[in-house]
This record gives sequence, structure tokens and C-alpha cells, in this order.
Amino acid sequence: MSESILTNPFTTVLGALGLALAGVLLQQLISFVRLRVATWAWRQLPGPASDSTFWGNIGQYFSRHGENFHRQVAVDYGSVVRLTGLLGNPILYVADPKALHTMLIDEEEIFQETDIALQITQMAFGTTLLSITGRHHAKQRKLLSPVFSVNHMRHMLPLFYDIGRKIRDAISAQVGDAKAEVNVLGWMNRSALEFIGQGGLGYSFDPLVTESKDAYADTLKSLLPNLDVNLRFQFLIPLARQIFPTWLLRVFVNTFSATSNIGRTRDNINEMFERAKEVYASKKRALAAGEAELAKQTAQGKDLVSILMQANSVADEDQRLPEEDVVSLMSMFTFAATETSSNALSRILDVLAKHPDYQARLREELLEARAADGLLSYDELNHLPLLDGVIRETLRLHPPVTMLFRVATRDTVLPLSEPVFTTDGKQIASIAVPKGSQFLLGFMGCNLSRTIWGEDALEWKPDRWVSDLPSAVTKARIPGVYSNVMSFSGGKRSCIGFKFSEMEIKVVLSVLVPNLTFELTDKPIQWNVGTVGFPTVGKESATPQLPLKVARYALPGSGV
Repeated sequence: MSESILTNPFTTVLGALGLALAGVLLQQLISFVRLRVATWAWRQLPGPASDSTFWGNIGQYFSRHGENFHRQVAVDYGSVVRLTGLLGNPILYVADPKALHTMLIDEEEIFQETDIALQITQMAFGTTLLSITGRHHAKQRKLLSPVFSVNHMRHMLPLFYDIGRKIRDAISAQVGDAKAEVNVLGWMNRSALEFIGQGGLGYSFDPLVTESKDAYADTLKSLLPNLDVNLRFQFLIPLARQIFPTWLLRVFVNTFSATSNIGRTRDNINEMFERAKEVYASKKRALAAGEAELAKQTAQGKDLVSILMQANSVADEDQRLPEEDVVSLMSMFTFAATETSSNALSRILDVLAKHPDYQARLREELLEARAADGLLSYDELNHLPLLDGVIRETLRLHPPVTMLFRVATRDTVLPLSEPVFTTDGKQIASIAVPKGSQFLLGFMGCNLSRTIWGEDALEWKPDRWVSDLPSAVTKARIPGVYSNVMSFSGGKRSCIGFKFSEMEIKVVLSVLVPNLTFELTDKPIQWNVGTVGFPTVGKESATPQLPLKVARYALPGSGV
């Protein structure tokens, strides 16, 4: 009897898994104890009280209703804040610009993405900029850079305007001659998908002719809310991947129904990859047919995929990207560009609806600058001070991404631009960083710092960008790639497409605001915290939407 049990394959597998689990847990326990001892001094740094012995502040920070907690962390405790992680492990929220410069630029190789973040993005998007590091990351970024250059933006501008006019005409047709409630987020999502589709992939997803439900756009919009529901459990992912083989994890995920959160997330990811494969196949056929066929497509062969495929065709074999990497990049960029740009545009229109005086001033600026054909050049768009100010100020107060973690890969010291006070009254000008310690990049804290931006730092004031910025801002050496703010991050892992996103936002606003007015409805709009923030109607709903009252704008004296 005992012999048969010992030789039973099922028992052997269970025993092996049990030993693996025990080994992993022991390793985690040793790391946990070592890190608690190494970061003991951090307990004197200011920070909010933990509301859970097990979760620490993680539940508060990852809650989609945690906007007030995010603002509290960013504003109330200074430029370095001690948060409590799982089982009391400390996490430092860092908003000091000198410390951020060190983490993102000077010692970027020490402060790396966490294994959890890399594994989640790899599971969602494959091998892309978001899931790789080191030379592999540098290789992909170098190949992609020409697509997001200023010269490429100039080339894309007529295409952008064509999409912008379609959105304007479709919304105008929806509202007719009266004022009507419009789900602005839905339109911004469809337009953002078409911008990255045509401008990035050379492929049209949506004709943007009438109000309709677009299944693929809905898939992209629902992915992050589905992922974010389980953010607090993300620490289990590396453990599971250490213990169980990939095929077994796939079997486990496939057991969930399509109506469950995990099932919806699985189906979202699968649909994204299937659509990316379709686009890649069509591009591959066009490339095989020659440059003349590529030139017939929406971006005339100057899009992301065409450039990558042409670069691959002439590159040395060891420098080429595998086909699966190209498909993964397409899926990732389609999602990332759609999600961030659509939510940023929706936030701007929401803010303009709350500030009708600024909306009127912006409309006046755009109407005065408008060319005979209604189009502005790249340089003209970039020299409209209020348009620039409205966008920068909204992105300063409401950075789309607020949850980026880093982990120290070796011991170092983090310098601070200004000393911070500990809870026992001491001043410190730097922080000892032990290997394995975790950090939250405090983009919102840096963007809202009163030390940098003045006492009105929490107020929405686009005019602060129209005149010269305060010397405290220019001297702070804020390491962001975009306009003295951290909203698009900084360094080697900053948002490669921020110029693309900025131009998209400017084109859409320059077309919509002169022709349409936007007002608040009586519905309560809740901006939810997530990997990328999103609006819903009220706190109970998890469906992303932003209803606004929209009407055609009648030019004075036009009789319209």
C-alpha cells in the first residue's frame, strides 16, 4: 500500500509542488525579515496610519475610490512619505525632484521596475517596452523612436485633422440643433483608437461616422478596470509563476467563466492580440507587395508597424525583432495610446465644462488663430498659449498614471533637494536605501508641491503657463520629459509617445471647442483611481463614461 502511494504520479506531483511552495515561502520569509531590519530607520518618516494589519495602506491606495487618499499622500506629508505595504513592509512615496532625478536618470539601473509589474505587463501585452529592461528595452525603444519624433508628428498632422473633423461632425449630428447629453468618454475613446490606428499602425479601426458601440474600443476601455479590481492581490503572481508551470496557470485561468473578472480580463487580452495579429497580417501583405502598396494605406507606410517591418527587413539577424514582439508592441501601443489619451481628453473637457469662462477664452483663441481652411500648422498649434496652458495645467493636476513602483537592486543613498523632518523632530537630507526596498514614484506629489508651484499649487490655473513659470519650478530640475511636470514620467522608461498624445489632444480640442459647447449634467461624475484614472457616473458604477451636455456653438452674428 505504502509503495503504491509513493509511486503514484499524482502524489509525486503534489509532493513536488508542496516542496516548491515551502521553498518559495521560506525564501520570501527570509527576504521579508531582512528587509524589515534594513528599513527600520524608515519608521520615523511621516506617513498615514495603516488601516489593515495585513494589507497596510495597499487597500487604500489601490481602491478605485481612493482619490482623496492619493491627494492626502501627495500633499499632506511632505516630499517623502512612508506608506505601509503588505504585512507592515514599508514603501516610500517619493515626490522630491532631486530624488526622482536620481531614481529615473542618475541611478536608473538601480531603481528598476518591480518583478510584479514586469510580469503583469508581460502577461497582458507580451514582450514590449513595458515588460522588458536593459539592452532589450533599449533596442526596442531605439527602433520605435522615429515614429514619435517631431518630424513624424508634422507628417501626421493632416491625418490627425481628418480624424478630428470626423469626430466633430459625428457629435454634431448626434446633438442636432438642440442641447443633448453625450457620453464624451465614448467618443474620445473611439477617436484615440483611430489616432493610434491610423497614425501608429496605418490601419483604420472605426469610420467614426455615427454614434455606435465599437466592440474593440469597449474591450480596450474595460481592460484596466478589470485588471485594477485585483491589484491588491498582484503579489501572488510571482509566487504562482515560481511554483506552477505556465501551462498549468493557463488551465487555471481558463476555468473562469466569461462573466467573472478574471474571465473578462482573459478575454480582453485575447481579443487585443487577435486584432493585432489581423493588422500585422495585412501590413505584412502590403510590405510584400512593395512600397506602392504601403503608400496607399492611411499613413503612407510611415506608421509604427511599417517602419518596424522595414527596419527588420534590412537589419542584421541579431538586431531584428521577432514577429511575436512586433505583434505584442502593436497590442501594447494600441491599448496604451487609447487609454491614456482618451481619459486625458475627457478630463480636459470635464474641467472646461466646470470652467465656462476658460472654455469661452479658449474658443476665442482658437477661432482667432484658425486658418482659412480651418486647419492650423504644427507650429501654429504649439504657439497657442491658452491651449497649451489648459492642457499642461490639467495634466499637472491630474496625471493619467499615478501608480508606478520601483525596487532598489542594490544598496544606495537617495539625496533630497530639501531636508525632510522625521516624526521625532530630526532633519535628514538623504535616505539610506537597502537592496530590495520598494518605492512609489510620487508624480502627483511633485506636480502639486507648494514648495515648487506656490501656495495655489492645488488650484487649476492655466494662466500660470501663459506667463513665465516661477523660478522655483525652473530651478527644481524636475526630471519629467514633459514641461516641468512628471505626468509622462522621465528617463529611459518615460512615455515614448507623449508628443503623439499631446498633438492628438491639441488637434481634437482645436476642432471641437470652436464648434461645440460643453456643460455639466446633473449626474454625479466620479473619477476613479486606477493604473489610469477613469470617470463613472457615481461611485457604484464600474462602467467608464462621462456624460456632458453638448450643443453646437453659434458664431455671434451668424444667425445659427
